[in-house]
Amino acid sequence: MRRIARGRLLAAGVAATLATSVGIIGLSVTAQAAVSGAATGFAAQNGGTTGGAGGATVRATTGTQIHAALCGRPSSSTPITIEVEGTITHAGTRKVSGSSCNTADGVIELKQVSNVTIVGVGKGAIFDQVGIHLREASNIVIQNVTVQNVKKSGSPTSNGGDAIGMESGVSNVWVDHVTLIASGGESAGYDGLFDMKAGTKYVTLSYSILRNSGRGGLVGSSETDSGNGPVTYHHNLYENLDSRVPLLRGGLAHIYNNHYRSINESGINARAGGRAKVENNYFEDSKDVLGTFYTDLPGYWDTRGNILDNVTWSAPGSKNRPAGPGFASTATLSVPYTAQLDAASCVPAVVAATAGAGKGLKVSDGTCSPTTPEPTNPPTTPEPTDPPTTEPTNPPTTPPTPVGPNLSLSGGADGSSKASGTSYGNAIDGDLASYWSPQGTSGRISVKWSSARTVGRVVVSGSSVGAWRLVDNATGAVLTTGTGTGTATFTPRATVKVNLEVAGTSGAPRITELALHVG
Repeated sequence: MRRIARGRLLAAGVAATLATSVGIIGLSVTAQAAVSGAATGFAAQNGGTTGGAGGATVRATTGTQIHAALCGRPSSSTPITIEVEGTITHAGTRKVSGSSCNTADGVIELKQVSNVTIVGVGKGAIFDQVGIHLREASNIVIQNVTVQNVKKSGSPTSNGGDAIGMESGVSNVWVDHVTLIASGGESAGYDGLFDMKAGTKYVTLSYSILRNSGRGGLVGSSETDSGNGPVTYHHNLYENLDSRVPLLRGGLAHIYNNHYRSINESGINARAGGRAKVENNYFEDSKDVLGTFYTDLPGYWDTRGNILDNVTWSAPGSKNRPAGPGFASTATLSVPYTAQLDAASCVPAVVAATAGAGKGLKVSDGTCSPTTPEPTNPPTTPEPTDPPTTEPTNPPTTPPTPVGPNLSLSGGADGSSKASGTSYGNAIDGDLASYWSPQGTSGRISVKWSSARTVGRVVVSGSSVGAWRLVDNATGAVLTTGTGTGTATFTPRATVKVNLEVAGTSGAPRITELALHVG
């Protein structure tokens, strides 16, 4: 393993919306939540961490679509699971605005939100130079993703520095089966892989890989930022890191069944009152894997059942208090839950089989035998359907066969904007030769009546139509969603106005007819 020297290394039924200010292509509602298992450790305390369980599930292939899903919820706390597919890039991650979100360009921003799951599809999604940042957020699950090469300075991309960073009143976060990777240390523009500060509480990092960085992560940004934690780290691989695995200031950490390999300068750094319960870990080919380092403000540790394999130690000094070679406890620490600990001798094999994205979400039950847990929300049919890769360039010559009278013909129309030469009324006149198109690549067209009508079926005709949703204007309830033209049925609802929010595939969509029927 190449070492990197420090300094040079280093609501069910509520769907995600389309933001009317951006073109959201390929965002589709699915019936499957891919999350497996349940939160463990401290994330299971304080009421537990369930993320978006019980809410809608959508699929996103860009960072912008992730933001749009957050912004499209009726409120910032409406549960949602966002299944992420493919590679998320800086260029594809734009700010989206809305009353239920607070996003930013170039970074996945979970700010002032709650009840959210972000989960990679299949072998896992990749966030390439795009960090995931949590601010004033609670009940968040992040699972089966890779976050790589996020920089805080320098080129090619800078966006905050932390692969996953949490601060300012964050609570109940479960990060599971993720891979966090850098390609150097602070001098190369990288910061921490997994940081918690400014009042971040009840966090678990499990079955994950942290690799090739100067800094693994911290709990507390300074000696006075001591109000963080508790946090649990278990079944993680820490490999080729200089330090901070973690740096623990003032908080309590339960650290068990992790495999530490090639920790180059210092490992678990409990300082300024930090307390580390260190159980059944395997430390290999590393230096100063536990102690208080770079300060005269001590921390404390409780060590049990660990294995040290080729670990070297520095001499103690006024600002250097290594736990070895004796590795004796300096405190007796307890946690408010019972963990299923694997024996330290099998930790390298168990972690190799389970940790990181794309490992099938396997876990261990304490018997050194990895298994795959049952999904928290078992899949239902139909399976998620990807949007078509191409759209018709010309409108159909005849509309799809309706059921019952077209109620749109007796209503009026308005919308968000209209392109030159088009009108809202063109979409409800029964004439496929005329059409409505927004001024940009997305927009809204509405049908309204003077008294309530019961609708249960929509027929969308036109061209260049991307993802869309049909919304009851009075309540904000999502009636149905789809991609492209065609027919969709839904539970009949009495309403005086419905909104079709639609995006284009490569430009402005054209709606030749928006027909609404009883069912």
